[in-house]
Amino acid sequence: MILHRYIALRFLRALGIVIAVFVGILLPIDIAEQMRRIGGDQGLGAVVELSLLNLPRALYAWLPLFVMLATLVLFLGLARSSELVVVRAAGRSALRSAASPVLVAFGIGVLALLILNPIVAATAREYQMTVARYQGAESRTVSVSAEGLWLRQGTLSEQTVIHAEGTNSDGTHLFDANFFTFDENGLLTERISASEARLENGAWALRDVKAWPFAGVANAEAEAVFHDTLVLPSTLTAEQIRDSFGRPYTVPIYELPGFIAQLNAAGFAAVQHRIWLQMQLSNPLMLSAMVLIGAGFTMRPTRFGKTGIMVLAAILLGFGVYFVRDFAEVLGESGQLPAALVAWAPPVAAILLAVGIVLHTEDG
Repeated sequence: MILHRYIALRFLRALGIVIAVFVGILLPIDIAEQMRRIGGDQGLGAVVELSLLNLPRALYAWLPLFVMLATLVLFLGLARSSELVVVRAAGRSALRSAASPVLVAFGIGVLALLILNPIVAATAREYQMTVARYQGAESRTVSVSAEGLWLRQGTLSEQTVIHAEGTNSDGTHLFDANFFTFDENGLLTERISASEARLENGAWALRDVKAWPFAGVANAEAEAVFHDTLVLPSTLTAEQIRDSFGRPYTVPIYELPGFIAQLNAAGFAAVQHRIWLQMQLSNPLMLSAMVLIGAGFTMRPTRFGKTGIMVLAAILLGFGVYFVRDFAEVLGESGQLPAALVAWAPPVAAILLAVGIVLHTEDG
């Protein structure tokens, strides 16, 4: 038990060193990127603010690689001090020696899911809104609630709010839609109701339409006009509608299942959000896999030589698993792979591969 606690503390210290080094590298680079994004007119304080808001998401995304590098630092340090030789002489196998950092990494993954994920979601939303404010742009075009889908379009002189009870998978075909037009003073000027609305070539094509004029009219219902079809110009595109939902990482893990249910109720497939949810749930397993990968190549005495080659092989395999997971995510978002397979297959395969390497190189 004492030995497990000692190795676990050494692992945590190595992880802290790795994260501190990467923060020192990433932060100046991100400050330069934010300065390019918003320009120098906002001042250095605004640039640093954006970088600090963007930092938690970067650390969260790179956490598996940080864990693997910390594992390399841990076991290379134990090997150079001959502590690994003593541990093996005491009768402990390689897998038992790696158990404590594996459990610590799994625990870090759970804590990151429960604590760091909501922090990342909050800072990511604040980052997007702050960037939009500095750039003078609106950050939100679409909102999904229990009442249906809400869209916003228009110019500085006229805004149209659109509400629909349902929609197709990309928000370009609305059902039971209502268009509320407001002037630059925020006064309602017109309401249009349609059984269907399709976004086609920069305009909404409406069917079964009823329009109520409100500007300068005493009785809007008496002045209402019916149309079989009607075309309304639109400033929206299908890409803008999809992008306005925001990335899944802007939704805390506690709220994500409910948000997915709202998207499904509104008619959206929510594939990206479902895959993100499964990947976050599998993150503790992914961190454990990274520990085993690092241990498989470095739990050997330095007198055997080829330490540099083994470290390079561990890094390449770790990056390979990370790349395969990202590639599987892309395939899942395109609908070619189920969400559960995308999220859970790479870490499970990495654990099996790493355990095989450990057993082959250390235990014969």
